Amino acid sequence: GRHSMLPRHVQRLGRDWITHWSGSQILTFNSPVSSCMRWAGHYPPWASFPLPVSADFSANWRFPPFFGPWRQFQNSNWHLDNYTQSCCFHLPNPSMKSEGEEPLTKKRRLSGQDDTSTPEQETNLSNQKEVSCLSVAQNEEKRGSKKGTIKRHWEYFCQQSKTMKIAKSKGSDQSSAGSEATFDFTVMSYNILSQSLLEGNSHLYKHCRQRLLFWTYRFPNILQEIKELDADVLCLQEVQEDHYRTEIKSSLESLGYHCEYKMRTGRKPDGCAICFKTSKFSLISSNPVEFFRRDIPLLDRDNVGLVLLLQPRFHCKANAAICIANTHLLYNPRRGDIKLTQLAMLLAEIASVAPQKDGSFCPIIICGDFNSVPGSPLYRFIKEGKLNYEGLAIGKVSGQEQFPRGQRILPIPIWPKKLGISQNCVYEIKHQQKEENAGEKLEAAKPDNTQKIVISSEKLSSKLRHHFKLSSVYSHYFPETGVPEVTTCHSRSAVTVDYIFYSAANDDTAAQPGAEDSFCGGLKLLGRLALLTEKDLWTVNGLPNEKNSSDHLPLLAEFRLIER
Repeated sequence: GRHSMLPRHVQRLGRDWITHWSGSQILTFNSPVSSCMRWAGHYPPWASFPLPVSADFSANWRFPPFFGPWRQFQNSNWHLDNYTQSCCFHLPNPSMKSEGEEPLTKKRRLSGQDDTSTPEQETNLSNQKEVSCLSVAQNEEKRGSKKGTIKRHWEYFCQQSKTMKIAKSKGSDQSSAGSEATFDFTVMSYNILSQSLLEGNSHLYKHCRQRLLFWTYRFPNILQEIKELDADVLCLQEVQEDHYRTEIKSSLESLGYHCEYKMRTGRKPDGCAICFKTSKFSLISSNPVEFFRRDIPLLDRDNVGLVLLLQPRFHCKANAAICIANTHLLYNPRRGDIKLTQLAMLLAEIASVAPQKDGSFCPIIICGDFNSVPGSPLYRFIKEGKLNYEGLAIGKVSGQEQFPRGQRILPIPIWPKKLGISQNCVYEIKHQQKEENAGEKLEAAKPDNTQKIVISSEKLSSKLRHHFKLSSVYSHYFPETGVPEVTTCHSRSAVTVDYIFYSAANDDTAAQPGAEDSFCGGLKLLGRLALLTEKDLWTVNGLPNEKNSSDHLPLLAEFRLIER
């Protein structure tokens, strides 16, 4: 109502773009501005993205072609240089100042807001702008003390775990806290984004400012995250070999970690690493897994895995052990056959490393970037221990694409027999050696025709199985809202592809149904570092950003070893 004499498009432009700066005064066209310009996140319809804010604002800034009577404005006493020297901007969140910043329309779509505004909303817009600075402070307080950060909280499943963590923060050792029968430890899974892969896929990071993508900027941030989270075991993916050799390994060793590394077998110079604190574990064995096989055309990719057998140093039996596996499966959404075969090879190696003297498996933790979404056939196979893939399209295995392009059906069997891995995801040679004597007696008792029929039916089986009862640390959806959790977020997508799976103990209340009867004791999930939503991440310009220097979030869980 205050500008009723002005044309409507000028009224709206004034409300949406330039606000009053001293309570009762408004910006006029015959005087420079010397106070604070507030922007509440609303912008005029002619702007397809939020107005850029940069040091060279006066050089790049242009009025829209239909800003009122141009000649009248051109003759007015407007000094842009004076204006830019003294004004300041308040953004509604600690977000983006890059050229490729995320459009506000996307942020509204994610938050469920409508782009259109009613006349009543326009009338109240000035009141919203009055409290915009307060909203900024509140948002920043929620997301952390530093601008551009989001605070992730710790979720506890056991009150004793919370007490133990408080005791640790006060400097007490685990040996003096809790009972002698427990062994608590934390595990992190983190894809730290190889610099070579970042530079080779620059289209995924158009939303980022260039300086944030240099390794010299990123590595100190990544190392600081590792220091702050202080996990006992690190499972890292996309660890570039030259960076690992020159600075990553030495930096982690200075923090008390022993590092094991497996580089990819092809031209891409990254790999997987498992690092553990020598104060908590000792190494029993280290077992690298190469998924490339020169004699098998299906396995022409260079992904790898790493399986460690660790012995806890405190409060455990002499023969107690924990198996830690780490992998980064193939990305290609249309090659589910390769993904399943790589997974089977990793599970077969775990099955050969994890057995104990009594025939049971020791507790198992599998971390990594599986390039598969929750609920996909590959994900269900890991958790449920079985998968009937008959008639399954090759592009639907990982669930990465809503409308998969790979419509070819998975063959039966998926991998050739010369791979030496059965449909139960164990090495066939070792399995045959165990049953050699029984097999000879069976051959003598049965005709040759019957044996051929049995072998033939085994080859044609479309059912995959594994022997581990695994649960996921994360539930993948926020229970209050049903909004998906996100582990990676860049210009193309924001989804969950990173996981920590573990063999749950009988009394683990956090375990999913179907995982109650693990073998040798098991692991009890005490707590986890909460994940975020896509909306949360775009408030800090997605990933990577100023404080989070990978396009993945670190996953962190605390476990208690339950002995049988």
